[in-house]
Amino acid sequence: MEKHIKMVAILNIVYRSFTIIIAVVLFLLSAVFGQLVDFFERRADLRPDDIPRELLDIVPVVLIVIGAIVLVVSIVAIIGSVGVMRRQEWARIVLIIVSFFNLIRVPLGTALGVYTLWVLLNDEIVRLFNPVPSIESARPPA
Repeated sequence: MEKHIKMVAILNIVYRSFTIIIAVVLFLLSAVFGQLVDFFERRADLRPDDIPRELLDIVPVVLIVIGAIVLVVSIVAIIGSVGVMRRQEWARIVLIIVSFFNLIRVPLGTALGVYTLWVLLNDEIVRLFNPVPSIESARPPA
């Protein structure tokens, strides 16, 4: 199971690194959205009255909000992955939560989410991350 723990951590770091790139693309797209609309209007691919101006004003804000959510979740997942490699219980819980979000991102996120949940919810892994103190170590020194 040691290999699975390391694999889960590495795969989550790689996957979330790509989602950070997606978040950056969303930020950049929100910054140039107005210019893109103007470009398409000048080319006559889009008429000014085709899309309501109110909608055009909302799109960059929505892109920023989505990008921020993706960025925050990705950073949390990377931190959790590093913690899982160090056998931290809080990190295992963080990756379990993030894995539920991954399930809706078909197909790669779903596969990663299922694999991560399978590994981190395994009884052997739970015991590895939460070692039960023995009776000997629980006694106060005499």
